[in-house]
Formats: sequence, C-alpha cells, structure tokens
Amino acid sequence: MSSNKKGFVNFLQEFSIPLIAGVFAALLAANLAPDWYHHWFGAIHGGGESGDGHHEVFSLGFSLFGHEVGTQFIVNDLFMVFFFGIAAKEITEAALPGGSLNPFKSAISPLLATLGGVFGPVLVFFAGLVLWHNMSPESFPAGVELWGESSLSKGWGIPTATDIALAWLVARTVFGKGHPAINYLLLLAVADDAIGLGIIAVFYGDVANPARPEFLGLVLAGMAIAFALRKMKVNNWIPYIFIAGPVSWSGLMLAHLHPALALVPIVPFLPGPKRDTGMFVEADEVDQAEATGHGTLERDHSPLHLFEHQLKFFVDFGLFFFAFANAGVELAGIGPMTWIILGALVVGKTLGISLFAMVGTKAGFPLPKGMNNLDLIMAGFIGALGLTVALFVAGAAFTDPLLQGQAKMGALFSGLVGIAAIALGKALGMGKKNQSQTASADREPSEAA
Repeated sequence: MSSNKKGFVNFLQEFSIPLIAGVFAALLAANLAPDWYHHWFGAIHGGGESGDGHHEVFSLGFSLFGHEVGTQFIVNDLFMVFFFGIAAKEITEAALPGGSLNPFKSAISPLLATLGGVFGPVLVFFAGLVLWHNMSPESFPAGVELWGESSLSKGWGIPTATDIALAWLVARTVFGKGHPAINYLLLLAVADDAIGLGIIAVFYGDVANPARPEFLGLVLAGMAIAFALRKMKVNNWIPYIFIAGPVSWSGLMLAHLHPALALVPIVPFLPGPKRDTGMFVEADEVDQAEATGHGTLERDHSPLHLFEHQLKFFVDFGLFFFAFANAGVELAGIGPMTWIILGALVVGKTLGISLFAMVGTKAGFPLPKGMNNLDLIMAGFIGALGLTVALFVAGAAFTDPLLQGQAKMGALFSGLVGIAAIALGKALGMGKKNQSQTASADREPSEAA
C-alpha cells in the first residue's frame, strides 16, 4: 500500500469515519427506504418479523442456540465480540505497570464512576417521567400506564448505556493521545455496557426464555482454557481468541445474556509486555520515529498487542455495519420520551459519574495520575453518548411503536454530545494542554539521561 493510501486509511481509522458514516447511512436508509432497511437490518422476532410486525426480515435460514441468524445477529452477536475484545485489550494494557490504571487502586475510581453512570441516569429518568406525566399526561400515548409491564417506566434502562466506540473517538479528540482520562472512560464504558446488557437480560428478557446463570460456568471454562494456554506459554493470540473465546461466547448465549462481552474475560490472559509501552502507539508511529532518528518508541510484538494490531482494520471498518444495523431511526417520532431519555443521558451521566468518582476520591480512591476534576466532568459528559447502544436498549424496552420511536430519537440526539464535547474541549484548550504535558513528560527521561 502506498504511503498516501496508508495515510488516508489511517485518517479514516483515527477519526472513526466508518462508524460516523454508518450512522448517517442508516438514517438515510431508514427514512428513504424503510422497507428495504427493515428487511435487511431489522431484529428477527417470531415469524421472521421485525419489531413492528410488518417487515419480513432477512435470515440465513438456520439458528444458533435458538437465535435466528440474520444480519443483526452477525453484526451485534458476532462482530461486536471483537470490538469489545479490543476495548478489553486497551484496559488490560492500561492495567500494566506504568499504565494509567495501575496499581489496581487506580481502577476503583472508574468502577465507582460506572455505578454513578447507571444510578444517575435512572434517577433523572424517573424524576423527569413523573414530573412530565403529572404536568401533561395527555402528551403520552393513550392507554399506556405510568407503571407496570409495558408501561412508560420501562424506559429506565435506556439512558444507562454508553456508546463505547463513539465515546472512545470523542475522548481521544478532546483529551489527546495517551491521556489517562481516555482509559478511565473506556473502562467505565465497558463496565457500564456490561451492566446494561445484564439489565436487558434481567428486566427486558424474553419471559419464555429467562436468564440461565448456570451456563456462566462455560465462561469460567473459557477463562480456564485461556489460563492454561498462557501457562503453556502459547505465544500467539489466535488460540486464545478462537478456542477459549467460543467457549465463553457459548456460555453467554446459553445463559440468555448478550454474547458481545465474550472476549472481555479472555483477553487479559493474552501474554503482553511487562509494562505499558505507551497507549495507542501504532507500528507506523514506530516506523516514523525510527526514520526521523527519534527511535524512542518500542515496537511491541506481544500477542496482546498483535491481537489488536492485526484485527484493527477489520474492526474499525466493520463499525460501519454496526452503526448501519443499529442507528436506523425514522425521523418522525419526537415526543416527551425523547427529551426524558436525552435529559437522563446528559444530566444523569455527567452528574452521576462525576459525583460518584469525587466521593471515591474522598474515600481514598483517587483519580489516575494526570487526571483532574475538569477531566472527570468532561469524561462524564462524553459518557452521555448513548447513541447506538441506547438505540439497541430502546428496541428491547418498548413494544409500543410510538414510544419506541420517541425513545430512539432521544438516543439519536445524544450523538450531539460528541460535537458539543469536542467544541467545549477546544474552547477550554484541553487537547493542547494535555499534549504539551505529554510532550514535556516524554522529554524528561531523555534529558535526565
């Protein structure tokens, strides 16, 4: 590949252009060709129909563990396993000596913030719902109760979600490469979505197929296989991912939990460097440093690094299909639930994450070194990017087409948080300040030498 083509591909990956393009393409398709879109990318329910019961949905004609295999299954239940696996790689690397989440005490703060990122939006959702319903009950769909099964209150799980891919992109843009707030937000988002997927299984699951936690033993079996491979000094990522991974995936499927997190407990067993060699340092950056006579960046050939490096192109461009399969919302359903969901995401996430982390600091669990309260508040604000994951939860929360449409519009509008965060970060000079601090920290060792 020529340097110009390689540079263009790197640009597309760096700024998550495939993901963003997928969101806009899905919106266009869902509004200009809704029948076609729902046929190829609708969720399969009984009788091969999508959630609204009117569109025949594409299926390959067979099922796995009782799930009909169609486009959404391939994207959400198979492809996204690798995306979450790469997110787990970044967290694992950050937990190494020298990383922003090491020692372990440094990882307590983002986990506490995760709880705030769940409880905060839930509280704001219920407060907004009760207030709006008391002031204007006629603005909600007729015949839908405030409480109970299939009620307005069923939407409480939607604003607990964070779109990891978009939050990761925005965080890198706002904070600058290598800033500890990026991995802080990444760990928070992965844990947040793990809770969100659990909420779907427990509170929005199929009554006919309740959760079967006994099958989580297969997840433990997958971890045991990965541990055995490591003890046998297997120095290739493929056996870990394609032997231990499917066992973990099968356990989650049989437990009736979402399998996207199947690699999260497996990836930490991949052999890696003895310490964090620098987050987001890619091979082309090493080559550039060596070519310019600044060969200070280490080339990491560990299975942990190669797992990401060799799958990065596939995952980064595959995110187009994830966004395309999940972001197709018809722009006609704005209503009270739209603003309740959006408010719960923006206000609930920002306040919940910030306050829980600050309480954790007072309790002796400080923020990672190099991260301050302003960074924390910005991370909480970026965490309000629910978008594709919130759209996914909205589809499970509401069966009423009008309510589902309103909730999805709220999730869709949360994408504007990314634009607002980038603009606000630029106004505050956050990226430049962080990059200058990183540059000066990088110079110190060489000057000392």
